[in-house]
Amino acid sequence: MNIAVVGTGYVGLVTGTCFAETGNQVICIDIDQNKVNQMKNGIVPIYEPGLETIFTKNNQSGNLTFTTSLKEGVKDAEIIFLALPTPPGEDGSADLSYVLGVAKDLSKIITDYKVIINKSTVPVGTAERVTAALSENLNTDLFDVVSNPEFLREGHAVKDFLYPDRVVIGTSSEKAKKILEKLYEPFVNETSPLLIMDERSSEMTKYAANSYLATRISFMNEIANLCEKVGANVDNVRRGIGSDNRIGPKFLYPGIGFGGSCFPKDILALVKTAKQYGYSFETLKTIIQINEIQKSKLVQKIQNYFGKDLTGKTIAIWGLAFKPETDDIREASSIVTMNGLLEAGASLRVYDPAAMEHIKSIFGDKLFYASNQNEALEGADALGIVTEWKQFKEANLGEIKATLKEAVIFDGRNIYELEQMAKFGFY
Repeated sequence: MNIAVVGTGYVGLVTGTCFAETGNQVICIDIDQNKVNQMKNGIVPIYEPGLETIFTKNNQSGNLTFTTSLKEGVKDAEIIFLALPTPPGEDGSADLSYVLGVAKDLSKIITDYKVIINKSTVPVGTAERVTAALSENLNTDLFDVVSNPEFLREGHAVKDFLYPDRVVIGTSSEKAKKILEKLYEPFVNETSPLLIMDERSSEMTKYAANSYLATRISFMNEIANLCEKVGANVDNVRRGIGSDNRIGPKFLYPGIGFGGSCFPKDILALVKTAKQYGYSFETLKTIIQINEIQKSKLVQKIQNYFGKDLTGKTIAIWGLAFKPETDDIREASSIVTMNGLLEAGASLRVYDPAAMEHIKSIFGDKLFYASNQNEALEGADALGIVTEWKQFKEANLGEIKATLKEAVIFDGRNIYELEQMAKFGFY
């Protein structure tokens, strides 16, 4: 099939590349000329495991091409995916200006039938708003608007796309339904179903899923905080409840809060949607508060140990991305942690396998940027772990102790067993 993908961020580029991998002809459209030139030259502009291999393969085969021209990009497309930013506004509502702006542009250039798909995470009712924008200059028989939310985890996005738990399609059009059944046939089966529903239910499904997962994380963070007070081991508690098949083990790992491009903004957007319909979503309001408090926990623990004034103290920070296997720092706990430590007077030596350049654009010369994790430890009074990269879990604890001035680790992601740490003399 001929597919156009408008927007080449994490969702758009993964979507386009994976559809090309299954034999479709895909053209990705972006207004950033430098980014498009990079991709034409085989350079992947984001860090996502497994993406570069299939990107290169399909770029070289001609299945995956790029342009800055919306008109040229959608000319031959049967299907147009909108994978555009929907950043939160000051009141928490999703900003649909990019989505609706492209819809209006499409209304002026479409001449034959297209299925136009909202792949971005958008509030309930967006399909109707996109339909209205397209209808300004188009007859409704020339298009159908479909909601097809993504459920991609950064760091696992390629696998999640190629081997989905489910594919959710929101459409009331039989014509669009048949086209999308054909498009997704290589990805779905009895255990990975294609779920067809109305547009509003599809839009709500994405927000409900992310909000529920965020709730599990924040609940477990509250349990972890209580475990510290009563003397219980939260890792044992996690295993104990995660073994219950009514609960399951996923998203029960406590730490210093969640971040990224999805959970924070999706919760805010759902709270805003609820308010617009006269409902106060108290559970999600509490989750937002819990998460903001949790992000400052590492700073509190460091100050409890060294004192409020950290002048003269050097702290090594391992992990800057909001989660491992990505370079994304949006809403990352590391930003809150480092700002808090800098305000308290500490010097910071930081390292992350993928997110260093993004952090430099925010902090500039306020930080020492180590070339590797061991260099970050040199001259440091203590180590703070903010992101649970696998290489940090596998680090030599003896070497860490020998390099640090004091045998102190503030483990913000619970990657080390307490008994193991005790054997090496950490406290």
